[in-house]
Amino acid sequence: MIESYEPGDYVKVEFSDDITGIGEWMWVRVVRCDDEKQIVFGTLDSEPIPDYGGRIGLGSELAVAYSQVRDHKRPTEFRKNG
Repeated sequence: MIESYEPGDYVKVEFSDDITGIGEWMWVRVVRCDDEKQIVFGTLDSEPIPDYGGRIGLGSELAVAYSQVRDHKRPTEFRKNG
């Protein structure tokens, strides 16, 4: 069954540094979804540790495939458990 994501939800996604190959898990706040194409559109809600060549930062607008989502929290769960 495909997860259902709503605006305001948070999804955790792994980002890889192309140079070092090291991955980092960060939260993306959902703005909208395309269930047909299985893509989450949202804004990065974490401050990246590496600079990723200046390509992404806190507040960056992103499109993420459902298959890349590793965790999902509703807004009330996110605030409570961080």
